[in-house]
Amino acid sequence: HREMSWQDYVDKQLVGTGHVSKAAIVGLDGTTWAASGGFAVSQAEGKTLAAAFNDPSTAFSSGVHVAGVKYMTIKADNRSLYGKKGPGGCACVKTNQAVLIGVYDETIQPGQCATVVERLGDYLIENNY
Repeated sequence: HREMSWQDYVDKQLVGTGHVSKAAIVGLDGTTWAASGGFAVSQAEGKTLAAAFNDPSTAFSSGVHVAGVKYMTIKADNRSLYGKKGPGGCACVKTNQAVLIGVYDETIQPGQCATVVERLGDYLIENNY
């Protein structure tokens, strides 16, 4: 049994499901651990995103910023941040050590994207990530 790399999680567990169009995993310090090709989450965005889980009200006032796109926050708590922009959006889930970011476009149901990201979040939390 080979350990999956962070890139494998992005490619297989998130984007590979067909319910996430682009994804990234960033550390709580904002460092990118893995990301879809051409999907760059800056360290500043990652840090701000990680901090938003500690004070979810900030996400409502300033939105969720991922890879240069600002999403209107539709859900924010200590575990999950969901954002919407036009027909697409994002689902972000905090684990012990990282933030999973899944972005969806108009071909994907928001709930499908959220479910995929939440499930991987559960799995990583169970495994102490």
